[in-house]
Amino acid sequence: MRTCSLLRASTRSVAVCLGLGAAPVAAQQALTLKEAIAIAQEHSHQAEAARAGREANRYRDRAFYSRQLPQLTVAGTLPGYNRAIIPVLQPDGTTLFRPQDQNNANLTATVSQTVPLTGGDFFVSSSLAWLSVTGEDSFRTWNSTPVSIGFRQPLLRPNVAGWDRREQPVRYEVSERAFREAKEDIALRTVGLFFDVHEARVRLENAATNVSVNDTLYRLNSGRFNVGRIGENDLLQSELALLRARTSLDGARLEHQKAVAALKLGLNRSGTDIDIVPPETAPDVQADTTRAVQEALRNRAIITDADLQELQADRRVNEAKLNNGIGATLIASFGLNATGDEVNLAYQNLQEARRFELGVQVPLVQWGARKEGIQAAEFDKERIASTATVTRETTAHEAHFAVLQLEQARRALALSATSDTVAAKRFEVAYNRYVIGRIGIDNLYIAQNEKDQARSQVAQALRQYWQAYYQLRRLTLFDFETGRPIQ
Repeated sequence: MRTCSLLRASTRSVAVCLGLGAAPVAAQQALTLKEAIAIAQEHSHQAEAARAGREANRYRDRAFYSRQLPQLTVAGTLPGYNRAIIPVLQPDGTTLFRPQDQNNANLTATVSQTVPLTGGDFFVSSSLAWLSVTGEDSFRTWNSTPVSIGFRQPLLRPNVAGWDRREQPVRYEVSERAFREAKEDIALRTVGLFFDVHEARVRLENAATNVSVNDTLYRLNSGRFNVGRIGENDLLQSELALLRARTSLDGARLEHQKAVAALKLGLNRSGTDIDIVPPETAPDVQADTTRAVQEALRNRAIITDADLQELQADRRVNEAKLNNGIGATLIASFGLNATGDEVNLAYQNLQEARRFELGVQVPLVQWGARKEGIQAAEFDKERIASTATVTRETTAHEAHFAVLQLEQARRALALSATSDTVAAKRFEVAYNRYVIGRIGIDNLYIAQNEKDQARSQVAQALRQYWQAYYQLRRLTLFDFETGRPIQ
């Protein structure tokens, strides 16, 4: 019918004038949802922060394992000077106080290696020292230890190095999974910004269409009023609808600009004109609740962090039992050393230098502190175990219902699309019937509002589907579309 074609033509003309129905200009970057997510995950400020955090954790991990390798250190005093009046023992047994100047220097190079299996330290060192004394009994001497090999081992004490080596891989895995989750958080945030633009554009298109349609209706009703076919009330109602449509158009235009600016900010593309290409279809992802729960428990950072906390609780119990009880420290070394008036003489006539020391610490009175410390650590372990159980159950619960949410969102999207088709057809019929005078203007406006609501509901349903889709990815770190974990 002519009126129907007029309606469609006016709608298209307004959309083109607003830049909504035309192809994007060359300066604009038209982005699909997945393209926007890829840009956000690569270039947004949140992505840069996540990458910086991941790199920091990677370097900490490398530093940890670097410290497990043999360490070479050089330490010394270059030089040392001391002037003081000191007591000097005389041959007859008396003590006299004499002024004395001392100059000394020493240098020691040490290669040490931690032994994670026992928690001890193995070392090889070489040292050279010089001492010069001036005064009544002045002298100069050199002392060298060309090589000394030794071992230091705590006994009945926690193996700090061993516990550190058990914790570090878990700690590193937590950071890697947290990074992947951060990227999925960026994806979810981008979905929200993307569909903010899409919904704002739908509202803007609705508002533009309503201005065009209501303007046509107002001109039609003005003609009818002039010939006495309608009353003044209907004309005023039509004029009021046109004024409201124009107001809504101004508000919708501002909201659309605001949404586009927020999307550009989220993508770190503030200097680029962008447009969006909303997804016309939703992927038919067949997610299984059992698989989702398994993947969530396998991949989530919070699960690995719970494992880390349980491991640390075991460590604290071990430390509480060993740190405050009987303990000992074994130190043994063997080397060669010599002394001489000249530096070259200090490396001649080397003699054995042996050391063996077993230090024992036996607490006698603690007033129950050790027992109470152990009980506190064990109760902390019990608390952490309970919290970890809750964490695992909550993670499984979230993954299970994320699958159901995705399925419900898919059904809601199909229903809203059908409702949109029906509402658009109903408005077209109502418009045509009003033009020929078969229905009142109130019924036409009801059909118009229902048409606008149906279009908005389609946009909302599309948003909800994609949010459910990326929420499922976030909660499982698994891509059900490809059947592979997210790396």
